[in-house]
Amino acid sequence: PAASAPAAPAAPALAADDANLSWIWPADGKVIATFDEGKNKGVDIAGKAGQQVVAAGAGKVMYAGSGIRGYGNLVIVKHSNNLLSAYAHNRAILVKEGQSVTKGQMIAEMGDSDTDSVKLHFEIRQQGKPVDPSRFLPNR
Repeated sequence: PAASAPAAPAAPALAADDANLSWIWPADGKVIATFDEGKNKGVDIAGKAGQQVVAAGAGKVMYAGSGIRGYGNLVIVKHSNNLLSAYAHNRAILVKEGQSVTKGQMIAEMGDSDTDSVKLHFEIRQQGKPVDPSRFLPNR
C-alpha cells in the first residue's frame, strides 16, 4: 500500500467530535470581509435588516446579549468542548442562554447593531482562539 503523505503541521488537529461536526453558512449574502489574522476575527456577510441568521451547527447557546463591545447583539453557540461560533450585529436575538439549537435553526435577525452597515459578523473559535471559518464552512 502507498505510504500516506505526512500531515501538514498547520492547524491544531481537531478532536474527533469536532471533525464530525458538519457546518452550514449562517446567512445568505455576499462575503464582504474574510478572516484576516489580527484584523478580522471572522467573516462578514452582507444582507438585509431582519434577514434570518441560523446556527451554523448544532449546539447550545452560551451567550445571548449585547454586553460585549463592538459586537452589538451577539449570540455565541458552543458546539463541542473546543468549538464555539459567534454571530454579531443582530437586530434581534431569538434564542436564550442555555437553549439547545439545531443546525439551520433561526437564532437571530440580521441587523447593524454596533456597526455601520447591515451584516452578520461570524466567528468560529477553537479553544478560545479565532480560526478561519472557511476551513469549516462548505464551499459556495
